[in-house]
Amino acid sequence: MPTETFEFQVEARQLLQLMIHSVYSNKDVFLRELVSNASDALDKLRLEKLRDDSLDADTSDPHIEIDADAESRTLTVRDNGIGMSYDEVGRLIGTIANSGTAKFLEELREAKDAAGAEGLIGQFGVGFYSGFMVADEVTLLTRRAGETQGTRWTSRGEGTYTLERVDDAPQGTSVTLHLKPADPDNQLHDYTSPWKIREIIKRYSDFITWPVRMTPERSATAGEGDEAPAPETLNSMKALWARPRGEVSDEEYHELYKHVGHDWRDPLETIRLQAEGTFEYQALLFLPAHAPHDLFTRDYRRGLQLYVRRVLIMDECEALLPPYLRFVKGVVDAADLSLNVSREILQQDRHIEMMRRRLSKKVLSTVKEMMAADQDRYATFWREFGAVLKEGLITDPENRDAILAVASFAGTHHDTEPTTLKDYVERMKDGQEDIYYLTGESRQSIENSPHMEAFRDKGIEVLLLTDPVDEVWTDAVGEYEGRKLRSVAKGRIDLDAQGEDSAGSEREKRTDEYAGLLDWMKERLEDDIKDVRLSSRLTVSPACVVSDAADLTPALENMYRAMGQEVPRAKRILELNPDHQLVKGLNQAYKEREDRTELAETAELLHGLAVLAEGGQPKEPARFVKLMADRLERAL
Repeated sequence: MPTETFEFQVEARQLLQLMIHSVYSNKDVFLRELVSNASDALDKLRLEKLRDDSLDADTSDPHIEIDADAESRTLTVRDNGIGMSYDEVGRLIGTIANSGTAKFLEELREAKDAAGAEGLIGQFGVGFYSGFMVADEVTLLTRRAGETQGTRWTSRGEGTYTLERVDDAPQGTSVTLHLKPADPDNQLHDYTSPWKIREIIKRYSDFITWPVRMTPERSATAGEGDEAPAPETLNSMKALWARPRGEVSDEEYHELYKHVGHDWRDPLETIRLQAEGTFEYQALLFLPAHAPHDLFTRDYRRGLQLYVRRVLIMDECEALLPPYLRFVKGVVDAADLSLNVSREILQQDRHIEMMRRRLSKKVLSTVKEMMAADQDRYATFWREFGAVLKEGLITDPENRDAILAVASFAGTHHDTEPTTLKDYVERMKDGQEDIYYLTGESRQSIENSPHMEAFRDKGIEVLLLTDPVDEVWTDAVGEYEGRKLRSVAKGRIDLDAQGEDSAGSEREKRTDEYAGLLDWMKERLEDDIKDVRLSSRLTVSPACVVSDAADLTPALENMYRAMGQEVPRAKRILELNPDHQLVKGLNQAYKEREDRTELAETAELLHGLAVLAEGGQPKEPARFVKLMADRLERAL
């Protein structure tokens, strides 16, 4: 068969050079990655066979085989799994554009320590290329199950690779590494050494479902007629979730997490669950210590591994946890589920729904326990995953109270320490009925908002919410333990009315005093606002804009538009501070002047300044700048 030569994709070539020339403290990870790839291939074959009984594939003895040849300096990792077709080899091995490579390269270059660098290998699905850390040449021989022709791929990692169709390839995939000379000073061990191979497999791959076998070296004194030594199985193959807690070390749990979570760091928390009764299942879940960079992207891979009686049924079963718990990794092993159902039917299966509800509650109760027992670990969890967990306040009313119980928020009570809603309520002032909050891009921008002035002046605590989801869940939840959640930037807020009998009459007096100006400004600015009124929330700023109680905020309007939804732009309300000298002067000038041309410009500028103060932008920025420049020039 003819051999064709191809060039690597640019990013793949860059990655290969980094693999070959960068120094890692632990090059052993290459074998972990190759064994994991082989295990995945066996899992996929089992799935394919379940979906298609007519598939011509041998599944009688699924296993992974390691063959070391000290004389020829080669190490081969072989499986009899799903294999790859000729086109798949070219697409999956020759290019890695869909493996997050650009992000991988960036983080690999910026890795501060060797441990971080080696862990990144497995994080982006580029484990195959780690073989070039220890090999001068890599040969891959593969045949997809059900096909008759195989493929040989060969490369020295120097920018090109060759592809050749072969007729005598066994089912599955074998990766042969032509090893570099051992160099212990640079942590390059002799990977043909049986003890080294045993050490790596025991450390990284003991939990692999399939047997990892190695044929011992033939004794030098063995005769020609002596039988070859039987292969030894290097891994225990015993599912960690099925073993008693006392028999499993934290290190073993952590290695399982790294395998299923594609993470190089230890998990923050390990969660075990065993359900008994009419429907039995076991679950081993993990809370990561860090949020992945793509957690909020459409392509984020989520879902737990679903097993039935130790057989992998689905690698990423999204139905087992709601989307707001998509960061949770782990495995679920059920004693009895139908094996011949499609993905759509499986998602509607009552047992799946039963597990989903139980697993969700277990995760939330674990976070609550962490919150009570270890504030530092809880703080890490909430910092990394609080924003995504709050999505459940919108989508999961059944668990809303449980989510609120583990939620914490920045607030004006403390500069750095967050607060719970429970603690907020306990600190509420006498006469305060509502829980106040304000949303914005950052704590600093919220604290500098004009809407905060009266609350700061009166010492009333305000929650400072900076995640985009905060714009939505606060409206969806509405209240906490009978206390309304109220945005300080929406509706009327009269803090003077709380406990002061004279507040009503004073407000009426001022409204009468400013009635003419308010009506005139409302008419002049009617294209931009729905009303002008006096404010009780301002103490320093001359004006602010607020949304009506039932209207969407500008941030929420923009969020919906970004998602492709058409929403009408709501006019807002301009509030004036009657104690500010600018507003007093404007009112006096309105009463005294018949020519109000300049006053109209002042009103327009006042509205623009109010919009800017909350982080918005005037409708016509160029006109606003011109009016401001002209006014400043006349003031000189």
